[in-house]
Amino acid sequence: MPNTSKKYVDALQQFDREKFHTPAEAVEVVKNLSNRKFDESVDLAVRLGVDPRKADQMVRGTVALPSGSGKDVRVAVFAQGDAATAAQAAGAEFVGAEDLAAQVEGGMLDFDVAIATPDLMPLVGKLGRVLGPRGLMPNPKTGTVTPDPAKAVEEFKGGKVEYRTDRNGNVHVPIGKVSFTLDALNANMGAVLDELLKAKPSSAKGRYIRKVTLSSTMGPGVRINPADVAG
Repeated sequence: MPNTSKKYVDALQQFDREKFHTPAEAVEVVKNLSNRKFDESVDLAVRLGVDPRKADQMVRGTVALPSGSGKDVRVAVFAQGDAATAAQAAGAEFVGAEDLAAQVEGGMLDFDVAIATPDLMPLVGKLGRVLGPRGLMPNPKTGTVTPDPAKAVEEFKGGKVEYRTDRNGNVHVPIGKVSFTLDALNANMGAVLDELLKAKPSSAKGRYIRKVTLSSTMGPGVRINPADVAG
């Protein structure tokens, strides 16, 4: 359903929706258009020239945002013994094995990232129908299946974020908050775009960066010239 609020419509009238901007210009426009009482997230959306139905063209991984995410990330860790103790000390909100699995099975999903040690993946695998649809299933490609969960907890709480293509080849990544400085948002966006370029599958044909848009949570999308990214 389209956003027809007065603030959204007013924001639309302040800039040309069809105009292409450089990445730095887009950050400035998004910050200037934000007029909400809460600190909106700033989100980057990139359409990639890949076919995610083909396993060798699925683009997925993590990127460390140099300026942090601005988000209070809640982490669940499936671990036992020393690894569990270390994860708890690193700040994980939920740590456990069978007990944590039972909580999740019962509907407890009050976390943003799930991390597991390799030995507990058979247990976590049984939670696939709960974690999978929400993008929470631990995966070695994103560093969420690891023998060192404490390090992973610190990284995700420090600004590491996951990215993956949806079924249409789009990647959506939060790059911070509207309250961030221009330099901080530009640094985060640059890190994400560089990571996506590095992650280009060798089997992807044609133009790789097809469309780039930046927006705040409640704001309109500001178009970025793909040539300024791919170049």
